[in-house]
Amino acid sequence: MAWLGQFFDPLTLLAMFAGIVAVTVMQNGWTAWRRAIASLRPLFSADPAADRDAARNAMLRIDQVAQLRGLACTDRVRTTNPFLADAARRLANSDRVDAFELWVSQALADRAQRHGAVHRLWFSIADAAPALGMAGTIIGLVGMFAAMDDPAKLGPSMALALLTTFYGVVIANMIAAPVAARLSDLSERELAWQREAAERMLAIARRESAPARRAAIREVA
Repeated sequence: MAWLGQFFDPLTLLAMFAGIVAVTVMQNGWTAWRRAIASLRPLFSADPAADRDAARNAMLRIDQVAQLRGLACTDRVRTTNPFLADAARRLANSDRVDAFELWVSQALADRAQRHGAVHRLWFSIADAAPALGMAGTIIGLVGMFAAMDDPAKLGPSMALALLTTFYGVVIANMIAAPVAARLSDLSERELAWQREAAERMLAIARRESAPARRAAIREVA
């Protein structure tokens, strides 16, 4: 396995990472980088299908509570999902359907924007890595041509030229691009079930806010 060591040059790899970070920070800012690092955890643990099924079960309980006790009691339904818990609390405390609808649209739009910023950062890494690898290749070739009269100096320059291209391809196509694609898929599936739950809550809110329905609830109470 000693041949693997030929592909590892700490200084070249560090220079590649430093260049990638510098380029992507200028494009996206440090906040996107912090969120991108945090996104690695749900990259492996997120399960949108299970979250969707749990949300549908929670919505059934919320619907039942709303029919029996009214909107003010919908926050009594316990759920471990932060979005559903927050939505149920706001549904219970909203005096007007349009106010709850505005919150839903803003919350989903903000969530989509945060997800998009993370995706853009990973795609920026996938774009920057090959470009920086090519820059390193050019530097290595320049060093080779400058040292044509000294064969001992040709090896390090050639290694730099080839390794930077290799690192750029690996970082872009085996790390950044797959991570970006996976996060994008998870985001779409998560936002899909959250929109579904939000639409269900809005339907419940409109139904329970109807004058006849309010009167029926007061009579039961």
